[in-house]
Amino acid sequence: MTIPKDLMYYKFRAYGFLKNLRFFDPFIILFFREMGLSFLEIGALFSVREIATNVLEIPTGVVADAYGRRKSMLAAFGAYLVSFAIFYLFPSFPVYVLAMVLFAIGDALRSGTHKAMILEYLRIKGIEDQRVEYYGHTRAASQFGSAIGALIAAGLVFHSGSYRIVFAASMVPYLLELILMASYPKALDGELIHVEGGWGRKLLQRIGITARESVRMLRRGELLRGLVSGATFDAMFKATKDYLQPILQSQAIALPILLSLAAEKRVALIVGGLYFLIYLGTSYASSHAGRVEKRVRSLPRAANGLYLLGMLLLLGAGLAAWRKLDWIAIMAFLGLYALQNLRRPIIIGYLSDLIPQRTMATGLSVESQLRTLLTAGLAPLVGLLADWVGVGLGLGIIGLLGLILGPFLLIAPRRYPVQ
Repeated sequence: MTIPKDLMYYKFRAYGFLKNLRFFDPFIILFFREMGLSFLEIGALFSVREIATNVLEIPTGVVADAYGRRKSMLAAFGAYLVSFAIFYLFPSFPVYVLAMVLFAIGDALRSGTHKAMILEYLRIKGIEDQRVEYYGHTRAASQFGSAIGALIAAGLVFHSGSYRIVFAASMVPYLLELILMASYPKALDGELIHVEGGWGRKLLQRIGITARESVRMLRRGELLRGLVSGATFDAMFKATKDYLQPILQSQAIALPILLSLAAEKRVALIVGGLYFLIYLGTSYASSHAGRVEKRVRSLPRAANGLYLLGMLLLLGAGLAAWRKLDWIAIMAFLGLYALQNLRRPIIIGYLSDLIPQRTMATGLSVESQLRTLLTAGLAPLVGLLADWVGVGLGLGIIGLLGLILGPFLLIAPRRYPVQ
C-alpha cells in the first residue's frame, strides 16, 4: 500500500526538516572547547540537560495528553528559542547551565509528543500498519534538514570565524516551527481526559490516571525490555556521537589541503562538508527503514541486529581514533549514524504495538525518560574518559560496555495484544 502524501504528510516532513536545522549540532563540542571548557565540563552540561529532561519528561507527557499536544509543542519551541539566545549572548559556564535547562524543557515538552501526533493521524486515517515506513519518511526529512543545516553552519562559521553565530541562526527555523505547529489540526491532540476542579487539581488527577496506565504497561516484561533496549542504544549514541567533531577537527588540520585558509575556516569547511554527507546517509537510511523491516520480517530481529552492529561500530571507531586512524573512525561513525536512524523507526513501530493508543504520548515519554536518564549518566563518564585516556580510547570503552550489555537488551517477538 502506498503512503498517502497529503497535506499532513508534508507538514510532518516540514516539521522534521525545520527541527533539525540546528546549526550548532555539527560544532557543539568545538563551540564549548572554543569557550574554554574541558571534556568533563562539556559532559556535565550534557548531563544537566538530560537530568532536567528526565525530571520533566513524565509531567510534560501528561500535559500533552491532558491539555493538547499542539500547546505542548508550541511551548517547547518557545523554550528552545530562549535557550539559543542565552547561548549566543552570555558565554559563561554557569549561564550555560541555565540554557541547558531551558533546552531540556523544550526537549521534555516535545519528546514523544510529535510521534504521538503522527501515530494519532495514522490511526484516524486507518493506516496504522504503515507506521514504520511513514515514520521513516518523516525522519528522513529530519536527517535531510540536518544535512542542509551542516552546510549552512559551515558557511556561517567560515564567514564569522567563530562558532557562536550558529545559535543565533538556529532561531530562524524554530520561529517557523511555531507557525507550523499552530497550523496543525485539533484532532491530533488525541483523547483528552477532563476532570473537575482547578488547574492544579486537574494536573494531579491526570498524573494519577497516567501513572496507573504506565505501571500497567510496565508490568509486561516484553514492553519493559523494549523500552530499555530502545533507550539504551539511543543513550549510547547520544552520549558519544558528538565526539566525532574533535576527530574531524584533527583530520581537517592534518590534511594538506586549503592551506591558505586559517585553521578555523578549514575546520568549518571540512567538518560541515562531512556532516552533510553523514546526514545524507542517515536520511537515506531512515527512508528505507520500512524496507529493512519487510526484508527481515521481524521488528525484534531487526532491532537486535542493529544494536549489536552499532556497538561494534562504536568500539571500532574508538579504537581507530586511538590508533590515529582517523578516516577509519570517521567511516565507523558514519555507519553508526546510519544504523541509529534505521533502528529508531523500527523501535517506535515495535513499541507502538505494545502501548495503548490513549496513552501513547506518555508511553513514548517513558521511553524517552529512560533514554535521558541513561544519557545523563553516560555523558560525564564519556567526558571524564576523554580527559583521562583520550577521546578514542574513551569511545572504545563505551562501545565495549554496550556489547557486554547486549544479551540483556535483546527484545523478543510480541506475544500479547495491546489492551
